[in-house]
Amino acid sequence: MMHSKTIAELAAGLQKRDFSSEELTRATLERIEQHDGSLNSFITVSGELALEQARLADQRLAKGEGSALTGIPVAQKDIFCTDGVLTSCGSRMLENFIAPYNATVVERMNAAGAVMVGKTNMDEFAMGSSNETSYYGAVRNPWNTAAVPGGSSGGSAAAVAARLVPAATGTDTGGSIRQPASLCGITGLKPTYGRVSRYGMIAYASSLDQGGPLAQTAEDAAILLNAMAGFDERDSTSVDTPVPDYTAGLGNDLGGLRIGLPKEYFSQGLDDGVAGVIDMAIGEYKKLGAEVVEISLPNSPLAVPAYYVVAPAECSSNLSRFDGVRFGHRCEAPKDLEDLYKRSRGEGFGAEVKRRIMIGTYALSAGYYDAYYLKAQKVRRLISEDFRQAFDKVDVIMGPTAPTVAFNLGEKADDPITMYLSDIYTIAVNLAGLPGISIPAGFVKDMPVGLQIIGNYFEEARLLNAAHRFQQTTDWHKQTPPGFE
Repeated sequence: MMHSKTIAELAAGLQKRDFSSEELTRATLERIEQHDGSLNSFITVSGELALEQARLADQRLAKGEGSALTGIPVAQKDIFCTDGVLTSCGSRMLENFIAPYNATVVERMNAAGAVMVGKTNMDEFAMGSSNETSYYGAVRNPWNTAAVPGGSSGGSAAAVAARLVPAATGTDTGGSIRQPASLCGITGLKPTYGRVSRYGMIAYASSLDQGGPLAQTAEDAAILLNAMAGFDERDSTSVDTPVPDYTAGLGNDLGGLRIGLPKEYFSQGLDDGVAGVIDMAIGEYKKLGAEVVEISLPNSPLAVPAYYVVAPAECSSNLSRFDGVRFGHRCEAPKDLEDLYKRSRGEGFGAEVKRRIMIGTYALSAGYYDAYYLKAQKVRRLISEDFRQAFDKVDVIMGPTAPTVAFNLGEKADDPITMYLSDIYTIAVNLAGLPGISIPAGFVKDMPVGLQIIGNYFEEARLLNAAHRFQQTTDWHKQTPPGFE
């Protein structure tokens, strides 16, 4: 039953030589082959590369070298460039793009000895909340294969929840690590903006995107963040600040921890069942010695409209490079340059990506820049100020990660506005650049519910500690979807 073990447990087994990395990797590849047909969580499975990396990891372990990640199979979201392996971003535009280099996240995990078993499915160019916009088809939620896993990191979340891999990477632009973690019943951490390098991570919205880990437990997320975090001179948005050992403070006592509950997160739109689960989770924290304070984030209702001006504006700029000239999809027999651009982009991008490019181009156009983009950036500042004032009174902020449990595939596909509102509790965190984590907190109608914990800048260690202590007294994170035990 190696597939049910956490990274920490697998690392201990590898150190004791209970099994080899090659044995573990072969078992992981077999499990992906056996179960992924019902989930569609992988775009690429890199079996030969994985076995090669596993053999190298075994050599390191035999010498007594390596880290907690050495020999551990992981999956990379298909937004991270991987040298010699397809990097498609879930899009037809990049269906033939073999990256010539590794993203910094991939580079650092390779250096730690992790074994990459493949690339996970995702919403096209990370644009979506349900993993239904992928060129490679929708990902299915292992708890109910008629439901969505959340997005855009839905492939990573589904693969970890179904125990196909112990851990995977994701990216979070408006909740795309935390929301699928909530809907799939796993742990997902979005670090502070600038904590994890964006070099080699194909950009959607540059001032919002942030890479992070998805895993079974907070302890595993801490192990992964130890490898992923740190300054990178190749990324102009990377912050040069020391990286602590995120596993060191996991056992700290929570006595006196001040938890802020924003009244705006418990109002209209929140499912009653989800609210009940969150209330019980907060009660668990009170038993652990934390104190609860009601706070207000008055500008949080403006987060969704501000985000859907800022993010599309940045995507309009970032995706202009995909024009059929240097790389990416190129149409057949273009008549002239204009025809090349129009048909290559028209054929290469899906409907949601086109929608966001058009919204962003409009918001940045002459005459509308001040009315939309500039105003959205002013609102963004107000949202950041709300959080700053809140953290004068409290240590962390808690609430639901998503307003409902996972909805059915196709249920919101024709209603973009309703779809956008599924990120209502996560988006403000990205606009402010703060760290946030979602952890399993219970179930509604046999579907998982996530508790979101938000921290101040670079306080990932505090979030991980709070999450870990909760997981020591509950077993929600140990629940496995039926059929994937």
